[in-house]
Amino acid sequence: MATDRRTAILAGAARLIARRGVRGLRVEELAAEAGVSAALIYYHFTDRAGILLRTLEFISERAERYTAERCGGSAPACRRRELEQSFLLELQDLPEVRENSIAWGELRASAVFDPALRGDLAEAGTAWTREVAGLLGAVLPGASATALAESAERLTALLEGLSMRWLSGVLSLEHAQELIMEAIAVEIGRSGVLPA
Repeated sequence: MATDRRTAILAGAARLIARRGVRGLRVEELAAEAGVSAALIYYHFTDRAGILLRTLEFISERAERYTAERCGGSAPACRRRELEQSFLLELQDLPEVRENSIAWGELRASAVFDPALRGDLAEAGTAWTREVAGLLGAVLPGASATALAESAERLTALLEGLSMRWLSGVLSLEHAQELIMEAIAVEIGRSGVLPA
């Protein structure tokens, strides 16, 4: 039961952050959103910083779940498709994906002013970059670890920017998807290594 309430609180925090931003997150409103008491929130998370840090973990885990739908085969075409899917699944017009992307962007922007968020954001970003480098390595097995890490860094940074542009109405979803697919093709081509 405690896990269900904790999950309800974190889901509520993600929704509120996506709707009102990090600065708009108030414990009393979170309690109403999650259907629990403010005291229970403080019991589970101690303070606002604890809520924010656990919400970051929650949205990262949720993204792992909805991006797990990728193909996972050993054929070269499937390895490249898995890489492409890892990005396209982050650019879906689904409530959960939109909410996650908005909350992630809000937490990232807040870290500019709140050093307490920086470490956990850096860890989450590094884990994502490592995952993408691994997917690139499956497509380009002859590429150096440094080249794979640099390509992964460029692609993940681009996706974050495209996501914010899409969510703010600057780009259409279809155009954002096209741009990330083109960037993947450029990164594979610029490696100088023949794809597997």
